[in-house]
Formats: sequence, C-alpha cells, structure tokens
Amino acid sequence: MGQVKFKSYSNHNYKKIPQMNLLSEEEKFVIDVVGSVLPFKVNNYVVDELIDWDNYSTDPIYILTFPQKEMLSNKHYDEVANLFRNGASKDEIKKLTDSIRLQLNPAPAGQTSNVPEVNGIKLPGVQHKYRETMLFFPQQGQTCHAYCTFCFRWPQFTQMDEMKFAMKEIDLVIEYLKAHSEISDILFTGGDPMVMKSKIFKTYIDALLDADIPNLKTIRIGTKSLSYWPYRYTLDEDAPELLETIKKVVDSGIHVSFMAHINHHAELKTQAVKDAIKAVQKTGAIIRTQSPVMRHINADANVWATMWRKQVDLGMIPYYMFLARDTGAQDYFSVPLVEAWDIFREAYKKVSGVVRTVKGPSMSSNPGKIQVLGVVEILGKKYFNLLFVQGRNPDWVGKPFFAEYDEKAIWIDELKPAFGEKEFFFEEYLNRNNTNSSKDISNSYVSLENNGSFELHLSNI
Repeated sequence: MGQVKFKSYSNHNYKKIPQMNLLSEEEKFVIDVVGSVLPFKVNNYVVDELIDWDNYSTDPIYILTFPQKEMLSNKHYDEVANLFRNGASKDEIKKLTDSIRLQLNPAPAGQTSNVPEVNGIKLPGVQHKYRETMLFFPQQGQTCHAYCTFCFRWPQFTQMDEMKFAMKEIDLVIEYLKAHSEISDILFTGGDPMVMKSKIFKTYIDALLDADIPNLKTIRIGTKSLSYWPYRYTLDEDAPELLETIKKVVDSGIHVSFMAHINHHAELKTQAVKDAIKAVQKTGAIIRTQSPVMRHINADANVWATMWRKQVDLGMIPYYMFLARDTGAQDYFSVPLVEAWDIFREAYKKVSGVVRTVKGPSMSSNPGKIQVLGVVEILGKKYFNLLFVQGRNPDWVGKPFFAEYDEKAIWIDELKPAFGEKEFFFEEYLNRNNTNSSKDISNSYVSLENNGSFELHLSNI
C-alpha cells in the first residue's frame, strides 16, 4: 500500500465530504453554528474508516468529532444561529463567539498558574504543576489531525491567542530542566506533537539528548494520532525518520511513553491502527492509554471493559479514566461522580488483573488529580472517598480524604468537606499561594514540603 494522502475538513470545506449528503440541511446548519464557537476539524481516515455512517447520529466517533447542537447552551446556540440566519458579517460572528468562549472556562484547573520562568523569562510553552513532570507545548505541534469535541484545550485551536500555550525555544526548556533536578519527565503535548514533521520533532529530541540532562528519565508524548491518523507511523513519507528518532531516545536509556488518547474501542478496529501500534512498539516505546468518561460516547461499563481488553491484546497499558474537565462542552459530556465510579467499578470487575493497571475515575483539577475511590457509609451516612493521585503539593499524593455525598456533583468544586469541616485540607494552601498567579511553581515546592500537612478530623461523626 502506497502513501495515503491526508485530507483535512473543517468549517470552510466539510460539506465536500461525500457522506454529508446523508445529513439534512438543519443538521449541517448545526455544524456551522456550533463549529463557529468550538473548534471543528476532521480528516478522511476518521470519516472513511471509523464512523458508522448508517447510524451516524448515535455513532460515538461521529459525536467525538462533529459538533452537536447540545454542546452549546440554548441561549448561546440561539444567539449565534440568529447571526447566521440574518447574514451577519464574519467580524460580528467572531465578536459574539469570542464572548461566548470566555464564558466556557477556557483555562480550567488553573493552567495559567502553571507557567514558570527561568532567569526572569516566562516560558509560555511550558507548564510545571507537578514536581516530577514538565509539560512542553512545541509551537509546531499546536494542532491535531482531528479535533475532539470534548477537548479541554480547545482554546489552542481558536483565534484566542492570549489563551494559547506554545513556544519553540528548546534552549530555554533545557535551561529550566537543568535548573530543576526534581523534574524527571518531560511531556510533549498540545495540540498533538505528532503532527510535527519528523525533522522538527528530531530537532527538539536531539537538543534534549545532546544536553545530557541527568535528571531526565522519561519522555512522554501525548497524542491522539494512533486513532486519528495511524498512517503517521507507517505510510507518511517521514514515518521512518520519526520511528528512528523515537528508537534513538530509547537506545539512549531514556524511557519513552506514548500517552495515547483512545476514547472508544471503535478506534482500535482498523488494520491501520494495529500496524501503527506495532511500529511504535518496535522502537521500544511503551504505549499507555487514557480517556475521559463521556456521556454520548463511552459512558458504559461494557464499552470500557471491551476497550481495555483490546488495548491489552494489542500490547498497550490502560492508564487513566478521567472525568470530563469543567470547560467547553462539559455540560453535554459530563457524568456525575457517582455514575462515573459505578461505570469504572463495573468495567473493572469485568476484566482480569493484567488489565487493572488503570486508575480512575480521576479529576484533573486545580489542586491535582483526584481519584474517586468510591462511596462509603459511615454511621449510616454516605460519603465520597477521594484520593490524590497527583498534587501541587507532593505530600498530598496517596492520601485519602472524604467529601459529603452528592449524587449530582460532577467536579471537586461542587463537593463539600465531610464531617463538618469548613474547607478541604488543601484549600488553605491554594488560597495562600494564589494558584492563579504565574509565578515559578518550583518556588512553591519548598514551602509545600516544609509546611504541607494533612489531617483527617473525625471528631464530628
């Protein structure tokens, strides 16, 4: 099989997709309206190989990539739709859609507070929230082969430049890594770093390897490319160079972990993705998988159990079940905490021990990654049992805490502390250190380790 040409579709040309003849004019109008607010992009592989067009309206991959009316509130949808119907100018539409975007929490979990600096220079393409891990947003990787409708980094793909994370100065990244020996992992993220040409990716990797940073043990690659464009690793013209670069990292003694975003087992059905997975694995890289649990796409225990089993069959490691972040179209996708826990537990029960490497359901919130361990009953009253899987304060990691039971809650900020406490144990630190500021987060680690504490008060039960 020769090279397969990548074809991208978005707002301006999606009606050229042959399968659009199956949609009514009203359905296409919905795409126009919602796609003007939330980023929309799909490609020929997703359209031709993954979507079941006989049942497109309920197909999980269609919903994962094509805008749906309910992804906007009725008020926002009607406001934009009226402009379209009245023939408004592009400037008028942009003014409204930008104002709507600002109401959709475009920077969730305090992301802007994670931007560090080195020698007085801010690093707008870096986030350093957790002690051991630094996120790097290479400028050339701030798009994707297709956009997920649930994406929590959707502002990266809009014209809201002030909301974007990106930089290309790898020398500053190296300088920061050398100055912070606590960092062992660098995560290439975006967007999707695998949209970069191999020679550009190789330039970044070579610079890291040549710098000989002793504390750098792992390079992670956050990517959806295995699902959205598997030919990146098999048929693209520069695929061999990409694989050689990854193998070079592995051979140097640095662990390479692909953090593959796979949201439904339908993404694993093609021969193309199976070939791509094998190609990556031959380099010595490990593939770990993660996804949020989302209504309309995968909010079903059987879907998760099937997906995890297929991933293990293909040599991948199930890693995380997340909860849909509080941004963008969260109201459309969100699943209450108790329901997400039920889905996780039922799926977990259906698989063998080798599949139970997965953690979840987990919220990537401002204080850290908080896992819902379950619902417990103490003296006849229900509580959520929660656990920090990661935290701004390293001392929080692995410590359980409790919250009042709320069957409707979908995020940590909707929960109340248990046992009559006025606030969760971590809130005083967050308020004191103002995580909305853009200071060097590494400065906080000293105070965290010196002053961080954890207490569980049961005196009121």
